[in-house]
Amino acid sequence: MEHSSQSLHWRDPLSRGDISGVLAVDKPEGLTSHDVVNCIRRKLKIKRVGHGGTLDPICTGLLIILIGRATKLAHVFTTSDKVYEGTMRLGQKTDSHDAEGKVICEGDWRSITREQLENVLQQFRGDVLQVPPMLSAVKVDGIPLYKRARRGEIVERPPKLVHIYELEVIRFAPPDVDFRVRCTKGTYVRTLCSDIGEKLGCYAYMAKLRRIASGNINVKDAIPLSEIMDMEREKLLEKLIPLSQFKERFMH
Repeated sequence: MEHSSQSLHWRDPLSRGDISGVLAVDKPEGLTSHDVVNCIRRKLKIKRVGHGGTLDPICTGLLIILIGRATKLAHVFTTSDKVYEGTMRLGQKTDSHDAEGKVICEGDWRSITREQLENVLQQFRGDVLQVPPMLSAVKVDGIPLYKRARRGEIVERPPKLVHIYELEVIRFAPPDVDFRVRCTKGTYVRTLCSDIGEKLGCYAYMAKLRRIASGNINVKDAIPLSEIMDMEREKLLEKLIPLSQFKERFMH
């Protein structure tokens, strides 16, 4: 029986004896995405492991792990829309735009009302130009900005166009504001928080962030990393989403 090249591409790789598939991991705070990749490599004793979109150490939530031939699917996730829930803290601005940075400005948040906040948020829905922070992995002239920042350099960063589909307040409890955002790839949510603080006139930074979804995969589908590390190797292999099922479930 003959198969087309497309059907071969999406055949269940486990049926051919190799180990390939997609694993949705709930990343804890404090680990880099590469740390998680290394954990899975050691657990499965496989070198060919990657991820479908970086989560900073301060962030938690959905991290897509790609195993074996599934690493070729990285573009599906890196280019997909993302959903995040987080906390923005009013009253301070940091050099990294998040809680890990150095405070560089302070402002009075006590007079900020929810109505004022909602009016400002409206300006950040739709197409938005963002200037990435110096403490980021964006490259200028081939050098990551964070490396330049460590040398004390401040360089001009070209603004980047992103799209914010949804931006909603979940809880308004100043100085903290819990929010939910659905956005295109490459959106700096920490910069979004900082820019909102500038518009409010009181400054702000991103205190917490959790990735809820990447494309059609939700964090509800994810397994906490701590549980993964306690699993037997064979049990974890059963949790992999084979490429054939992945196409059916997530490529609509």
